[in-house]
Amino acid sequence: MSLYVDSSALLKRYIDEHDSEAADALIRSDDTLLTARHTIVEVRRNLARILDGADATDARAAFNRDIESFSIIELDASTCESAATIAELTGVRTLDALHLAAVRRAGGTSIPILTFDVRQAQAARSLGLTVVGA
Repeated sequence: MSLYVDSSALLKRYIDEHDSEAADALIRSDDTLLTARHTIVEVRRNLARILDGADATDARAAFNRDIESFSIIELDASTCESAATIAELTGVRTLDALHLAAVRRAGGTSIPILTFDVRQAQAARSLGLTVVGA
């Protein structure tokens, strides 16, 4: 099975938050992990914003190792057009719309999305996607 992992879930591997253990267990439970190209930007930005010094360096190194095992969904014109439509229909934020469009591109309703973003989860469910996490 495949699992799409969004930034909110992936960050929990490097920052101790509520549901960090659950996120880590769900990520470790699937051999085929997917995410979109912009996840790299989101995670690195948040690691730099939240952590400092050696903690930031260690977390970024761990993230860089982990992301190598993911299949990355590119944000091509078709995916961006789909994201625009999703944003118009659901009112989700831009980066969340890109995640949802990437899931649809990767396999639609056959691929669950792991997220801890409640608004994104609601939008995903309204699109018929299976949500794990939130």
